[in-house]
Amino acid sequence: MRFSYNKLFKLLIDRGINKKTLREMSGISATSVAKLGKGGNVNTDVLLRICGALKCDVGDIMEFIDDDKAVEE
Repeated sequence: MRFSYNKLFKLLIDRGINKKTLREMSGISATSVAKLGKGGNVNTDVLLRICGALKCDVGDIMEFIDDDKAVEE
């Protein structure tokens, strides 16, 4: 299993927010945004800051992907 942050990037597109603005709104680093873009691991504080800035729930910005299912599709 792995994390996918595709929901976050779709939400940003829907709201017309770019990555730089997200960083400014939430106070997260460029490194954290890069990790999110690669589906990497980030600290839960990063997720909390993003959710606070976007006024959403963690389930609105991320999901778990079963690697076995991803290979089958």
